[in-house]
Amino acid sequence: MRITMAQVDVRLGDIDANVERAEQVIAEAVAQGSDLIVFPELHISGYSIGEVDEDLSIAPDDDRLIKLSRSAGRAGVLLNFVEAGHGVHTYNSSGYYVNGELVHLHRKLYLPTYRTYEERKHFTPGPSLRAFDTEYGRMATLICNDAWQPQLAFIATQDGARVLLVPTASAQSNFPRRYDSAGYWHGITRFYGRMYELYVVFVNRVGSEGGLRFWGGSHIIDPWGDIVAEAPLVAEHVSTAEVDLGEVRRRRREIPLVKEARLGLIQREVSRLVEEGGDL
Repeated sequence: MRITMAQVDVRLGDIDANVERAEQVIAEAVAQGSDLIVFPELHISGYSIGEVDEDLSIAPDDDRLIKLSRSAGRAGVLLNFVEAGHGVHTYNSSGYYVNGELVHLHRKLYLPTYRTYEERKHFTPGPSLRAFDTEYGRMATLICNDAWQPQLAFIATQDGARVLLVPTASAQSNFPRRYDSAGYWHGITRFYGRMYELYVVFVNRVGSEGGLRFWGGSHIIDPWGDIVAEAPLVAEHVSTAEVDLGEVRRRRREIPLVKEARLGLIQREVSRLVEEGGDL
């Protein structure tokens, strides 16, 4: 399977320009024989939507998204946008499309609202996490801060995911001392690859919006926790790498870390914690 990491810059609030850039990337990826093209978080709209007066939300079946998917042909494409949900709700969403059809929609579950991040002001948290079937095997999506919640990767693994898709808009800005964004992310993705024995496809954007400076560094981790491919820092970069999803099953047979999760035990203990006031 050939996976393309579309590490691109984004023009805040200019959906048409961002769609045009995505078209160029998809054409390049298709020419390289890619089977899956992954874009960063909110690459259709830009991240800092609170700085834009107009409504940037679109429906998952928006003609522009469908056209992008059709241009990819048989290749899967992960597109990330502000979703106009039902009623009053707006979501930070990621859609997996194949040949013009929406296969799976993930709505970001954990919305950061601290320091320069204000997602909870603009988005509703997603209601569920599901792995989904593709031509190549089951996958799951965790959008940026979702991946900082290890229980979500655990659930996705137990739901059969062999690939974690992690579109992000990760910035290195005025964070506390001892925090290095790239270092943290490498620790997270390598941990998931090694302990959950799957591939992790981390795709970050580049460019700047206000005080946020997006650092790139997109990479793919294999089921042993090793780096398969990595994009450079800061600059736009579109790269395609070959992976063998059969390695997931072989790795899980050699060392069956995820085979016996004891879900009943976990359910009992989580229920106890909820009853003791652990849920927000």
